[in-house]
Amino acid sequence: QVQLQESGPGLVKPSQTLSLTCTVSGGSITTSYYTWSWIRQSPGKGLEWIGAIVYDGSTHYSPSLKSRTSISRDTSKNQFSLQLASVTPEDTAVYFCARGIGTFRYTLGPYDYWGQGTQVTVSS
Repeated sequence: QVQLQESGPGLVKPSQTLSLTCTVSGGSITTSYYTWSWIRQSPGKGLEWIGAIVYDGSTHYSPSLKSRTSISRDTSKNQFSLQLASVTPEDTAVYFCARGIGTFRYTLGPYDYWGQGTQVTVSS
């Protein structure tokens, strides 16, 4: 049983960097051939894939967010993190981390395990 838990500040000021960490238990983030994604959802919108880090450490990002997104990992802690720079109120969303099985060429999903999600509000 794999469990994922998001953590980080729930309020970020405009122009600052949003930083979240996903802690994984019950499975290793280095196990072949899983992928580890960040996904967000805003009211009235569908899910938006942000990016992912693969079991081998390689990263992939949504083209629309790539310029201000960075995903990294700490294998000793079995964690991976998201940094989204220069945020605006449009970045307000519930942010999820999820494990993907890597069959989708773009989002590296589908996803079999999800965190509960964490609300992040961008406001001054």
